Amino acid sequence: MSSLKYGVSFQDSLLLQVGFQNGDRIKSVDGKKIEYLEEAALKIFMGKSAVVERNGTEVNLKFPEDLIGKLIENKKRNSGMLLPRTPAIIGPIQELSDPSPIKKAGALQGDLILAIDGQALSYFDEIKPIVSRSKNKTVQVQILRGMDTMMLTSSLTDEKRLGVLPILSEDTLVRLGLMQVITKKYGFAESFPAGFKRTGEKLGEYIDQFKKILSPKTGAYKGLGGFKAIANAFPAVWDWESFWSITALLSIILAFMNLLPIPALDGGHVMFTLYEMITRRKPNEKFLEYAQMAGMIFLLLLMVYANANDWLGWGK
Repeated sequence: MSSLKYGVSFQDSLLLQVGFQNGDRIKSVDGKKIEYLEEAALKIFMGKSAVVERNGTEVNLKFPEDLIGKLIENKKRNSGMLLPRTPAIIGPIQELSDPSPIKKAGALQGDLILAIDGQALSYFDEIKPIVSRSKNKTVQVQILRGMDTMMLTSSLTDEKRLGVLPILSEDTLVRLGLMQVITKKYGFAESFPAGFKRTGEKLGEYIDQFKKILSPKTGAYKGLGGFKAIANAFPAVWDWESFWSITALLSIILAFMNLLPIPALDGGHVMFTLYEMITRRKPNEKFLEYAQMAGMIFLLLLMVYANANDWLGWGK
């Protein structure tokens, strides 16, 4: 997190509403230090408070109880909650919206936007607020290309957008000195304790999420998903690390769920076995039968709700 040259750009307006500002450096969430950008989003999702560094000063932020529910709803509209803050450099042209107004005006990949309609800007996240306030269907965009300053006249889309995307390539961000990528490599013997530690961390994170789901006030149940959510968790382009990481997480989730004391699951069988061991009496056969039926009905209803929430948004 400390390696981000210009701090973080918050893509979800809700995060700005709770007190975050573009350019903040997230120091900790709920008292736990944040070292890497990739872990910050989940920590904020699950957290109650945060400490950020802003202009050399530490600022304390407190989150509303239902922040996670609101973020889940907003996630439908925003791709990625946190990004490294970057100068207003136009990213790869092929990634721009089609048709792209700024591309039609003559902008090229790597151009630096200096001002829009006379309003100077320094960072990419300042473009949208300036453009959204524009009363005209066209704007004057001042750009820097190499050593040359140029003025382009660009139309806007119906959503009042220029059709530009920031530089998102990890390699480019590193090359420009905007961030650092830290890679940890483990030998064969080292991989076992590292794997156990990682499994424990993921299990702990999932249990925390499970607790949030069980608390209606948080609104976390809105994120409950089924087969569609599982499919969407996998990247569109093959990446072996992402595939096996998500597969391992699903295995951890299934193991945890199976141990819950719900009849029809292994955890339910363990619960009745412990009862028999403690009381020295076997539960009534009819009771066991009804308990199994109730457990199965509960699980089926849960599955129907999760999949309906995927497709119909019942929780929203």
